[in-house]
Amino acid sequence: MLTDNEIAKQCQPKDITEITQLLNIDKQFLIPFGSDITKINIDALKQESKHKNSKLILVSATTPTPAGEGKTTTTIGLGQAFTQLGDSVCLALREPSLGPCMGMKGGATGGGYSQVLPVERINLHFTGDFHAITSANNMISAAIDNSVFHGNSLNIDPRQIVWRRVMDMNDRSLRKIVLGLGGKMQGIPREGGFDITAASEIMAILCLTKNFKDLERRLNNTLIGYSYSDEPVFVRALGITGALLALLRDALHPNLVQTLEGTPTFIHGGPFANIAHGCNSILATKMAMHHAEWAVTEAGFGFDLGAEKFFNIKCRIAELDPAAVVLVTTVRALKMHGGMDKRHLTTVNLEFVEQGLENLDKHIESVQLFNKEPVVALNRFANDSDEEIAIIKKHVEAKGILFAESNHFAEGGKGSIELAEKVKLAAAKSKPFTLMYELEDSVFDKISKVCQALYGAKDIALTKEAEKDLHHVQHLQLEHLPICIAKAPSSLSDDPLLHGRPRDFQVTVRNIQVNSGAGFLVVLTGNIMRMPGLPKEPAAIKIKLLENGEITGVS
Repeated sequence: MLTDNEIAKQCQPKDITEITQLLNIDKQFLIPFGSDITKINIDALKQESKHKNSKLILVSATTPTPAGEGKTTTTIGLGQAFTQLGDSVCLALREPSLGPCMGMKGGATGGGYSQVLPVERINLHFTGDFHAITSANNMISAAIDNSVFHGNSLNIDPRQIVWRRVMDMNDRSLRKIVLGLGGKMQGIPREGGFDITAASEIMAILCLTKNFKDLERRLNNTLIGYSYSDEPVFVRALGITGALLALLRDALHPNLVQTLEGTPTFIHGGPFANIAHGCNSILATKMAMHHAEWAVTEAGFGFDLGAEKFFNIKCRIAELDPAAVVLVTTVRALKMHGGMDKRHLTTVNLEFVEQGLENLDKHIESVQLFNKEPVVALNRFANDSDEEIAIIKKHVEAKGILFAESNHFAEGGKGSIELAEKVKLAAAKSKPFTLMYELEDSVFDKISKVCQALYGAKDIALTKEAEKDLHHVQHLQLEHLPICIAKAPSSLSDDPLLHGRPRDFQVTVRNIQVNSGAGFLVVLTGNIMRMPGLPKEPAAIKIKLLENGEITGVS
């Protein structure tokens, strides 16, 4: 059996200009990065679109397991299936972070015969967007400490600086640090720390902004801390917004690549869904819809995380409404939700499959809460039995839900034809989505509605720290912002060890952080960390640079 790298090497990708021609993008809007990658200037959105009725498809999944669900691979396979059917289609995906790439997850460019190219460049440095975001974030950090050091004219209270530094790597030792040690010429000593770049508010701002003017407004409105008199201090007070815009100028333009079968793919922005809002940029999604009849995008982790934020944050801001929702699951994942040990997943066991169906049921119900009917996509693995798949199919169809088996990993677009046809059926019957909460609701009510309706929680508890944070939100008059809940991705609850469909649990809100530039409140639950750590054997140990310049082990 060929590896992902070997499959990718067999492919002869088209010159990127051929891909832009498929989308009818004029060459004046191209910012090329060689023959296989180009940025598309956002001014391309000002040209009249030939696809005013473009349909957006959202791909989400059941609760993630170590067995893997293959949401990105399914998204790519679905896009390739539309291409094989002769439809105009474009994908919109998130950029991979170096943290997971070098850590536990590995690359994020799909797999098998459903990949995006060029694999190594996309997974490693790509076009430098993450570096630009990291630099802009840390420019703010440097300016804050510099202002405090040189007389503190802004009266910033070092104990109440809420802005943290970031880096695009998993490093648990940097979660909490002490800054400014080494004498009075080295700065003012204070506690601080690092988040991963994917959790940076600058990342969220980039992904939710609509144009350069909107980017400037969001940067100016970003909260960095409080003064000694407890008044908020925003980025605009530092006088560096022009420099931040300069750093982010090129990063704002979406990146265009292609799949193994030549399906156009925008890859832009990469916030995680467990600690951020988990969706690619509004600009990339709009670009895909502007230039194709069908646009296929995904939201990170399970439906309870990325897809909830896709609807309640991204769709609300960008006025989007997906025509269909694909809910990806696997036999292996359902077995694990049913209680099966990961070591025995290749063993046929109908009982564990049946027990795991309650996790799928909850996600189906959650999609319906937004007034959408999902298409359940069974991502087929080589050891899946027909008997196990038949149980899932019968269970899903008994609910009146469309079901499709997808073999895109082994067959590429051809293996997703059935899924594409079911998606078209769902899109033809689509109704406008409904929001889960109104902006006028109290912050507590917003949290309660998501936790109780979407997670299945019995009640919500706020720590004393979270209650203090809520008072800050009220003082800033920002209760009207949507919420972005940071939660364990491996469970519907805030306890990563509760699998399947937990019931009668309480969600504990630990902190509430103000992301006034991005335009939402980050609600931290349980013990979720905004800076991951590396596993005992990180994926980095498999990556090699050969003498001929080829990179292996990135997939």
